[in-house]
Amino acid sequence: MTKAKKDITNDLSFKTWWLLHQSRDVMMRIRSKELSQYGISTEQAATLFAIKNLIDLKRKSTPGEISKWTLREPHSVSKILARMEKEGFINKTSGLGKKKNEVHISLTEKGQQAYNNSLKRTSINEVMSCFSREECLQLNELLAKLRDKGLQDLTKRIKAIFP
Repeated sequence: MTKAKKDITNDLSFKTWWLLHQSRDVMMRIRSKELSQYGISTEQAATLFAIKNLIDLKRKSTPGEISKWTLREPHSVSKILARMEKEGFINKTSGLGKKKNEVHISLTEKGQQAYNNSLKRTSINEVMSCFSREECLQLNELLAKLRDKGLQDLTKRIKAIFP
């Protein structure tokens, strides 16, 4: 085995990242199949979740806020929202409040039903059942720590490029 190949196979950080990547992909495929029976994608379910929570928290449900909640680029959220509006899940309203060009997103009746369907998370519960409650809490803590560190590093890299 070459030195480069040996370094890659012995790199614990990379192995852990790779397992996390594979786990996410498998779980997303399973979740996607579950959501497809309701005619929604995983991206749409995440967007519905963000919109519903923003509204319930009495915060502005704007594309920018949805972008922050879903950790997606604004242009990606705009594409998802355009598709969801075309499919009748959401309404876009502009000109509310102080900013006349600000767009607010609300759920239609069809969107509320899709959100309710997205709450059926049998596939997630089945996959996650391999963990005890304590393990799940520990994993939550570790993943939040990893996400927060990643966001911190990403912010630093963006500031370095655009000071």
